[in-house]
Amino acid sequence: MRLKDKIAIITGGSCGIGFATADKFLKEGATVVLAASSK
Repeated sequence: MRLKDKIAIITGGSCGIGFATADKFLKEGATVVLAASSK
């Protein structure tokens, strides 16, 4: 993927698919913003 200099906003980023996606995007050079809720 070409994510260098891109910004990704990921919801549900504290665990599971959201966390894995954020990790991959970071490794590919993107700036990542995570949004998660706590109960």
